[in-house]
Amino acid sequence: MEVLDFKKVSKKEQSAAMESYDALAATIERLHSEILTIEIEETEEKIKIPLSALKLLASILKDIAQGTPVSIVPITTELTTQAAAEFLGCSRPHVVKLLEQGKINFTKVGKHRRIKYEDLVRYKKEMKQNQNKLITEMMAFDEKHGLYES
Repeated sequence: MEVLDFKKVSKKEQSAAMESYDALAATIERLHSEILTIEIEETEEKIKIPLSALKLLASILKDIAQGTPVSIVPITTELTTQAAAEFLGCSRPHVVKLLEQGKINFTKVGKHRRIKYEDLVRYKKEMKQNQNKLITEMMAFDEKHGLYES
């Protein structure tokens, strides 16, 4: 399985996802069972599916409808430093530096570093929160010193 395979969402996919999301979201609201049977119209094949999987599908459709590429990665997945760099949008040497500084947990398999996906998500979330905090502080400083006045 390719973990980080981001491809642009086409307008056709976006439109189909938008239409499907609305219908699926409305249907999910009326469901009460934990295990459902859905039918593939084209083949008339019936498939049992957990409600949680159907809700995940709805979430995926919503993102695709907004033009956001989606990748599903099991939380326990371990990434190489190169894959981690691609996920974070930085260089592999920078990721190695973050690992060695203890900013992201990792394990070693022989000479190779492996990083849990959940640890990368946590780090990225913390960085985003820190960025938002700093931006808010900068805006407050600028307002206090009249830098927004014309």
